[in-house]
Amino acid sequence: MINLQTLTIQEAREGLKRKDFSARELTQACLDVIEKKDKDIHAFLEIFEDALTQADEADNKLKNLKTSELPNLLGIPIALKDNILVKGKHASAGSKILENYVATYDSTATKKLKEAGAVIVGRTNMDEFAMGSSTENSAFGPTKNPFDTTRVPGGSSGGSAAAVAAGMVLGAFGSDTGGSIRQPAAFTGVVGFKPTYGRVSRFGLIALGSSLDQIGPFAKTVTDAEILYDAVKGEDLFDSTTIDLTPSASHPPLSLPRRGERGEVYVIGVPRKFIDSEGVSKEVKENFEQTLEKFKKLGYKVQDIELKYAKHSLAAYYIIMPAEASSNLTRFDGVKYGLHVSGQDSIDDYFKTRGAGFGREARRRIILGTYVLSSGYYDEYYGSALKAKRLITDEYRKTFEDVDIILTPTTPTPAFKIGEKSSDPLSMYLADIFTVTANIVGLPSVSLPSGFAELDGVRLPLGVELTADLRREDILFAVGKEFLGE
Repeated sequence: MINLQTLTIQEAREGLKRKDFSARELTQACLDVIEKKDKDIHAFLEIFEDALTQADEADNKLKNLKTSELPNLLGIPIALKDNILVKGKHASAGSKILENYVATYDSTATKKLKEAGAVIVGRTNMDEFAMGSSTENSAFGPTKNPFDTTRVPGGSSGGSAAAVAAGMVLGAFGSDTGGSIRQPAAFTGVVGFKPTYGRVSRFGLIALGSSLDQIGPFAKTVTDAEILYDAVKGEDLFDSTTIDLTPSASHPPLSLPRRGERGEVYVIGVPRKFIDSEGVSKEVKENFEQTLEKFKKLGYKVQDIELKYAKHSLAAYYIIMPAEASSNLTRFDGVKYGLHVSGQDSIDDYFKTRGAGFGREARRRIILGTYVLSSGYYDEYYGSALKAKRLITDEYRKTFEDVDIILTPTTPTPAFKIGEKSSDPLSMYLADIFTVTANIVGLPSVSLPSGFAELDGVRLPLGVELTADLRREDILFAVGKEFLGE
């Protein structure tokens, strides 16, 4: 019997090669778990009817190809967030305005996953247009945390996180604009990885903040996250922001740093003043101190650092992101595609369509973004936010001259109750306080499971966040594997 709660992608690949089970049996096992659990969790918006057909195609390749020719993810069931396009499938971005939209092409990430042989089981629930930290803002109802269904799984990629945590799929992809992969990973006890901006193409990702968005994986282990990342990374002619990974004079092959007398020692920087800010729960602080002790026992050097501009990251983010969202969402006008509500004239059509199609949080951020970009306020708000972004970026680049990794908690609290912060947007936004900086600077960052906190008689997962310099995913993978004992 296949135990999907513990089976990793790495183990499944070997099992498929050894014929311990077929891709169809593995996919059917996932579908059985989804049928059993998802009525309570609501991680999925749609299960693709051709999932078993995809599995059968993988089995044919397993029979007819040599082991050395097998694609890396052949027969592995995964899920995609509802804003990553799959040709011929619905993609609503969790919004009523796109409820009936069917993608006419594959995103680059989807195309690469298909080439790698992955079985795409379905699309997962999300906050509308990725606007949220709890997956409560979906137009199709909230997703619930598998550890406690009275609590949120985090957001905006909460559906993907919950699907992996509940053993419904072996891996999943989400998008991370200000922590939307790492925060739900921490709330659900899985690994969530955000690559360097530009390492994964955004072509075919329904945009929120174009300078911030990045596609990344959820998995049970760092090894699995690396396997998924390797399948989708790379330059893309359809996305001019992607990075050419070919080694050159300006980008020589990266080597792991060597520091200290004992040979290879990574230096971990801890921004104490930032972590000790208001709003961080005692459970999170205690777990963070335990994590530091574990790193010290593993031989890492830990030193305090000061990030005096990091405290401005959240404010800068909640100006830059709504400004970009306001611009990106102008395309949803009821004319070209998506929902259309008829009014008295074309202008009335526009107002009625957007009023009916967008939820409360989407409307809030559109209005905020339009305001900060408006005449008379552009320089005062948006211009100032961009200046803060430059200061934060320069500070982090300088800090990485002295340390290899910056370590913080992923979230200031364990998963909160459904509805607890719905009427207090500012409190909700503070859930992103430790994650937004990596998006502002474009840095790679990963959330690792670090323990549990017991609240109301329930053990809730906690996570720590490791952030490295640009293009240093290799350090995050190496350190993450050692920390989790892989």
